[in-house]
Amino acid sequence: EHYIIAAPRVIEDSVDHGVCIQAECCVCLSATQHILKCIKLFYSYCSTKGFSVFWSGHGCLSFPLKAHGSPSGWPTLVCLLPHCLKYIISTPLLLSSSDFSQICYLFYFSVRSLLSVISVFLLFSLQINCVTFPLPGESPEQQLLKPNEWSYCDYFWNDKKDPQGTTSVAGFEVLLQKQLKGKQMQKEMAEFIHERIKIEEEYAKNLSKLSLNPLAAQEEGTLGEAWTQLKKSLHDEAEVHLKFSSKLHTEVEKPLLTFRCDNFKKDLKKYDHHIADLRKQLASRYTSVEKARKALADRQKDLEVKTQQLEIKLSNKTEEDIKKARRKSTQAGDDLMRCVDLYNQTQCKWFEEMVTTSMELEKLEVERIEWIQQHLRQYTTLRHETDMFNQSMVEPVDQLLQNVDPAKDRELWVRENNTGDVRPVDMDI
Repeated sequence: EHYIIAAPRVIEDSVDHGVCIQAECCVCLSATQHILKCIKLFYSYCSTKGFSVFWSGHGCLSFPLKAHGSPSGWPTLVCLLPHCLKYIISTPLLLSSSDFSQICYLFYFSVRSLLSVISVFLLFSLQINCVTFPLPGESPEQQLLKPNEWSYCDYFWNDKKDPQGTTSVAGFEVLLQKQLKGKQMQKEMAEFIHERIKIEEEYAKNLSKLSLNPLAAQEEGTLGEAWTQLKKSLHDEAEVHLKFSSKLHTEVEKPLLTFRCDNFKKDLKKYDHHIADLRKQLASRYTSVEKARKALADRQKDLEVKTQQLEIKLSNKTEEDIKKARRKSTQAGDDLMRCVDLYNQTQCKWFEEMVTTSMELEKLEVERIEWIQQHLRQYTTLRHETDMFNQSMVEPVDQLLQNVDPAKDRELWVRENNTGDVRPVDMDI
């Protein structure tokens, strides 16, 4: 009929995991080890006396094992809130058995001097903006969800400080900003291609105009033929550049402008609101945990004061008052465990949605990059085609230039413009 709240598995697992049990308490870790030693000795003594040792009905030792991902052993114990641990330790003081009470006194006072240290240091998890993280070096290294892929789902769990360090931006918000920035870059690329199109159109217009220029139109012979072909090639080249600009518009600029044009920002807002709502729920749950922890601390303090007053006869408090305080303390402990349970359920939901949504954003980014890559490659293809057409128009000019024959040109010109082939002779007297 004795109720001993202890944690034998914590001790056994901690030994299996190489935790050194020693009495020194110069640092917080040693304080924790001293607590473990006290529990181990307490458990061993109770076993020899035939007392029953069992887990608390609140599941307060086993729950953090699942919630925080601790492998087993003493990290499970220290994941508990400090006042929760104090509650577990101090409850055996109220047992009625004189023999057992003596054991409890020895156990309690061996750790009582360390409770202030525990309240500060005995948390092997870290809360940052209402999200719980493991302390560096105090738990096995987490494996990436998608190793060697630099996936979004692995690297955006913390909040990021702004350059001024005054406010923080959620990791998910960084991913959303990346999407919006990508959309802006896509728009700017389309504007760049549009400017390229304008240059092509202006260039084509000027080439066509230049091809009609009458300069050197009176050149004759084979050189005249080459010059005429060169001017004609300018007109043909202008047509090629007009077609190039038209294809740039339909095959590059327009796809860049219209890609994800409909409802993209609305979809991002849906993602944002969904994750933000979960984060608000998590913050609310965290506030509830803090309130419940404070309530438990107050109840424990009240119980401890009443117990001490009764022991030293400073108060006329009856055993019924002690039991009432004990019930309130137990209820406060139950409330704390319930709040922690709800908090972890909410954090688990937030975690799952973060993974799912970040993977969706990652997929969207891959699609954006591949889409832009595809159409920029189309730009280079069109550019090569334009160069090929231009080259084909230059070839006739080049061929005619190779056939330019000064002698033939001189013959043709002389035939058309000679004034006679009879040469002058000397005058006779």
